[in-house]
Amino acid sequence: MPLFDGITATTVHTRRLATNVLTRTGQRTDGPVVVFIHGNVSSSLFWQPLMLALPEDTAAYAVDLRGFGGSEAAPVDATRGVRDFSDDVHAAVRELDLDRVHLVGWSMGGGVALQYALDHPVASITLQAPVSPYGFGGTRLDGTRLTGDDAGTGGGAANPDFVAAIAAGDTSRDNPLGPWAVYKSSYVSAGFTSADEDTWVESMLTTATGVGNYPGDSVPSANWPGFGAGTRGVLNTLAPGHFDVSGIAALAAKPPILWIRGDADAIVSDASAFDVNFLGQAGVIPGWPGEAVAPAQRMLAQTRAVLDRYAAGGGSYAEEVFAGAGHAPSLEQPERFAALLAEHVRSAA
Repeated sequence: MPLFDGITATTVHTRRLATNVLTRTGQRTDGPVVVFIHGNVSSSLFWQPLMLALPEDTAAYAVDLRGFGGSEAAPVDATRGVRDFSDDVHAAVRELDLDRVHLVGWSMGGGVALQYALDHPVASITLQAPVSPYGFGGTRLDGTRLTGDDAGTGGGAANPDFVAAIAAGDTSRDNPLGPWAVYKSSYVSAGFTSADEDTWVESMLTTATGVGNYPGDSVPSANWPGFGAGTRGVLNTLAPGHFDVSGIAALAAKPPILWIRGDADAIVSDASAFDVNFLGQAGVIPGWPGEAVAPAQRMLAQTRAVLDRYAAGGGSYAEEVFAGAGHAPSLEQPERFAALLAEHVRSAA
């Protein structure tokens, strides 16, 4: 694994699986504890710049989810939503004997962080470009499902050429459907460059592929576009029939939430290039049955509505928008992200 200077990797053995965890070398353990949770088709490696940028009194741990990074590629039971992931993170936190953790979740990892908070006390939550509280695709603004089989969501929504490129370990820069091209077009904003881009691609390539991992299985559907969510694998964990963390709004003890997003995010937005219904609306996928039947998911509006209810019920949240940033503001504007996170953690301590 391409580790930065000052970062150490450790295998934590829990009753659930062998979990890879990154820490800062020789870090202090007498202050706040931040646990980072990566997103889909990535790993803990993406968190290294942010970990190193945190104040010296803050302990940083970045956990690889099952089937990503250096963690065991155990199969994912999607009928539990993201609970396989959140339970794994909690098992690692317990094994490391950590207390009052501050969670930071990116994209799918934001959903994992919210599920963790529903099941276990946390000190604070930071969400970077989080998946909607109602999952990915197939819901109306209020979170109700469009179809009973979640048509157009889950494992069948993955591009098979992209999956094949991951399985082949493709690091080429000329494959328009390979990890490099997807990173450049979807993870960061147009024109953004980094000296560490090879590391980010290597991180993406740690993704275990197959029906039990990424992307998962699918089932035929009588509804457009002809497939529905399966029960196994990563993408099916976010199908709305399996995933719903909107209950965070009713949590009795409400930790403060910081929501950070880029306004050029191609993945999590109200016009997501990865939402099958939006692609149908745009004419990319033929046969779209129309707005009344298959509306694009308003992901940002859904998140804001749930967080507004969270605040109305006695909690607090702040939304920070990074102008010009894509799906990974922590890569594009790390100093601002680190300052916001440090202040958020400090105020919640």
